[in-house]
Amino acid sequence: MKGSPTHDTSFSTDSRKSLVSYPEKQIGPAPGTGDTADASDTGKITIPGKESREHPRAAETHDPEASETDEQSRLRLRERIRRMSDEKGSEMRACVVTFGCQMNERDSEKIRGILKSAGYSLTGSEKEADLVIYNTCSVRENADVRVFGRLGYLHSLKDRRPSLRIGLCGCMAQEERVREKIRKTYPFVDIMFGTHNIPSLETLLLRNLETGERAWDVRKEGSRLERKKDDVAGIEDSLPEDRTYPFKCGVNITYGCNNFCTYCIVPYVRGREESRRAGDVLEEIRRLADDGVSEVMLLGQNVNSYGDSEGGLTFPMLLRKVCGVDGIRRVRFMSSHPSDLSDELIEVMGSERKVCPHIHLPVQSGSDRILKRMNRHYTVEHFINITDKLKKAVPGISITTDIIVGFPGETHEDVDQTIDLIRRVSFDNAFTFRYSRRPGTPAADYPDQVPEEVVKAEFDRVLKCVQDTARREISRHEGEIQEVLVEHVNEKDQSLVTGRIPDNTVVHFPGTPDLIGKYVMTELLKCEGFYYMGRIADPSSEPHSGTASRHIPDTGDR
Repeated sequence: MKGSPTHDTSFSTDSRKSLVSYPEKQIGPAPGTGDTADASDTGKITIPGKESREHPRAAETHDPEASETDEQSRLRLRERIRRMSDEKGSEMRACVVTFGCQMNERDSEKIRGILKSAGYSLTGSEKEADLVIYNTCSVRENADVRVFGRLGYLHSLKDRRPSLRIGLCGCMAQEERVREKIRKTYPFVDIMFGTHNIPSLETLLLRNLETGERAWDVRKEGSRLERKKDDVAGIEDSLPEDRTYPFKCGVNITYGCNNFCTYCIVPYVRGREESRRAGDVLEEIRRLADDGVSEVMLLGQNVNSYGDSEGGLTFPMLLRKVCGVDGIRRVRFMSSHPSDLSDELIEVMGSERKVCPHIHLPVQSGSDRILKRMNRHYTVEHFINITDKLKKAVPGISITTDIIVGFPGETHEDVDQTIDLIRRVSFDNAFTFRYSRRPGTPAADYPDQVPEEVVKAEFDRVLKCVQDTARREISRHEGEIQEVLVEHVNEKDQSLVTGRIPDNTVVHFPGTPDLIGKYVMTELLKCEGFYYMGRIADPSSEPHSGTASRHIPDTGDR
């Protein structure tokens, strides 16, 4: 072989188009969409009750110009980009770099779509770009440090090429502390917009290009599902997009979160929970299917709490309807909060063949005492009861999770309980990381912070248990024939292609680029820890395994 294959541990991202940054010591799949976020930097927070929390207002909000219609602004921006391209003698190029979760990746697809519509061509190189936008993550301090370091690199590029425009968006932009630091220390950042303000990107960019002044739009309040006058779809539903993959796509079903875990910043940077109308979700999925998408992932900080107040649909009801969309072959979802996972959802997962046999269910800790301090609203026994039901309803299901080590007040005995839980549930994989203390969150004010040297030692214990358990669980597929959706040519060995079986396990096998986007029956030859090496099976082969398999008859190349 020309080199060891890339082990792609993310669920739905592609490093060829955007850089996805996660904390150190990643084991298994990428984290869920917000359930493992660390902490908030938005100011002191109290928790009288999770339903009564209020959001502080952003320090600065720049409303789009009311005197000009969106279409007029859009046309002016396109003309401006066209003239700049003529003056440059080549296309204007934009680079969108994504840090964080699947929600951010989906937002970046919309940002890229807006920029393409405006006349930019897209590039993966910051050095080649005329406009660079960082879509940021706030889950922990490490994410901030990486973004600020990258901004320093962009500053050096801008010193050599003053025409370079630099933008910052996403969760970091929602934090007052970050905005103040950008204002004082990074004055070369031209554009900033928050998680609620993607539709204002065209107006902000036009304002900056015309005036040379900073253009910021950061709102803490308001809805991402604000309706157009025709009340058919939310503003964001109508945004153009540039999908990472033509054959699979994430679909937002909720925005924001109401859970208010004591370490988590998501409710403050993405707002209170809102559910999209089921009709809008289904219409988007039908359009995607018509455009060649065969796998969809339903996205939300907590998909289990989805509820369409107009149509009366719960998440399990929506999931069943999604399975009924013609052309859709695989359905995934994330993240699920254990306290809201219902028997109804488990029944749908067991009965609907298109639902992939995988669930990402963040447990965070195996100690009831720590779970209570985290404000997680479930116990260890409740979690184990859920996983037992899932295994019974969906034989062979892959269960992955998130674990925090070193949460304030955690003892050696608490970590023992977490290790015991890992062994009892037998997770296929876990995203495990150290608690990162961040100013402004309730947990950051707890007096019993765990010393770093203790956190490191306990983290290593948990990590070893995760690795041992995951290798044993994943190896159960060795020798099976499974259906692989091929995603891309392997980056380290061009003779290999890479894809995923229904339970989300990564497989590398010899193949050609024409297989990308197709479902290929593949023999899983050898488990290499967290992925498989395989080979294309005989064309007449049906999937077979030691557990129940789900094979959806082919409806074409999709």
